[in-house]
Amino acid sequence: MKKYYYDLHIHSCLSPCGDDDNTPNNIAGMASLCELDIVALTDHNSCKNCPAFFEAAESHGLVPVAGMELTTSEDIHVVCLFERLDDAMRFDEYVEKHSIKIKNNPDIFGKQSVLDKNDDLVSEVEHLLINATDISISTVKDLVENYGGICYPAHIDRDSNGVIAVLGTLPQDTPFDFYELHNSSSIDPYSSAYGIAVDRFIISSDSHYLTDFRDKDVYIELDENEDSNQVRSSLFKYLRRHNE
Repeated sequence: MKKYYYDLHIHSCLSPCGDDDNTPNNIAGMASLCELDIVALTDHNSCKNCPAFFEAAESHGLVPVAGMELTTSEDIHVVCLFERLDDAMRFDEYVEKHSIKIKNNPDIFGKQSVLDKNDDLVSEVEHLLINATDISISTVKDLVENYGGICYPAHIDRDSNGVIAVLGTLPQDTPFDFYELHNSSSIDPYSSAYGIAVDRFIISSDSHYLTDFRDKDVYIELDENEDSNQVRSSLFKYLRRHNE
């Protein structure tokens, strides 16, 4: 077994609240400097920068994961991760059809840039990506699994867009196997308050700026392998183990 240091919640310049410097190559470079092993790109309601990120990550020796931070109809943020890039892009197409189409104002919310593997501009997403979708918190887990992915509520220890902040508590019948925390110091109090086993927490930075990146700290122990596809496969086996 090997310790793989991870961050499974990173935003690029595609997210309107993400800094323009958060290009796929800059993200990969910063993650490498922070000595991370596995990194997920999780833009708001979109996976469109994941293809470029995959190429950038591989060039830096990182294991890339394609993801999305989905906003449910209740305005709850959910991290969605996919083992296969093409599954993520199929899910991206689905979410785009279930998003509220309000034109983005870059002067207010920021640009939403889709880049290629060289960080050159491909396009700008016109509709605002931080809006809620029509996908509910009660259906999102089954939906994501139908696309070959896994998902869990994002930053439940924060005051905005977390499932606890929005609903006031964590529902007893919640279907999720994991929950994201923004800070590792939240593990014990949230485990005690909501009866969540310590090994059910994922700690990630929710980085929107390169300065938000954290040096290697949290890790998952997986079978050691030099091939990024096999490491990613081991990661998803770990994330799916409670369904087996």
